Amino acid sequence: MIIDSGSCTNVASALLVEKFGLPTLKNPNPYKHQWLNDYGDIRVTKQVLVSFSIGKYKDEVLCDVVPMHVRHILLGHPWQFDRKVTHDGDKNRYAFVLNNRSIMLTPFWPAKDYVDQIRIVRECKLREERLSIQEKKRKEKKNESEQKKEKNKKRRQRREKKIKKVSAFAKKREVKSALMAKK
Repeated sequence: MIIDSGSCTNVASALLVEKFGLPTLKNPNPYKHQWLNDYGDIRVTKQVLVSFSIGKYKDEVLCDVVPMHVRHILLGHPWQFDRKVTHDGDKNRYAFVLNNRSIMLTPFWPAKDYVDQIRIVRECKLREERLSIQEKKRKEKKNESEQKKEKNKKRRQRREKKIKKVSAFAKKREVKSALMAKK
C-alpha cells in the first residue's frame, strides 16, 4: 500500500481485484490515466470497494481499478481528505481520528515489509496446494465413480449375453410332438 498526497484518486490494482474476486462497479465518471504503468493512457471504467486493515485500523475505500505495478492499493488525496489526515513529513507519519480513535500510520521498514511479503507468499502457496489437493481428490472420486459405472455397464452386457434368446415361434414338428404327447 502506498499513501500519496499527490495522487488525485484512490487506486486498486486490477491484479488485486482479480485475485480476490472482488465485485466491481461501473465508474460513473470514466477517465484516462497515464502515469501508473508503462502502457500509456488507460481508460478507467471500473471501481471497487476495498476493505483492508493495518494493525487495529480497519477501513473501506472506494478505489478506481487500473493495471498498476507499483503496489496493490494507492491511497490518494481523496482518502486523506475524507479521513482528515495530517502528514508529519519529518517522521513520515499519517495521523487521523476514526470512530473516536486516534490512528497513527507509520511506514514499514524494508526488512519488516520483506518478512511480511515472504509470509504472504507462503500462505498463498499453502492455500493453492490445499486447493489442488482438494481438486485431485474430487477428480479421483469422479474417476472412481466413472469406473464403477463402466464396470456395472460391462456386467449388464455380460448378463444380457448369457441370457439365451428364445423364439416365440415354434417349428411344425415341435407343435406336432407336443400335441401327440398330450394324447
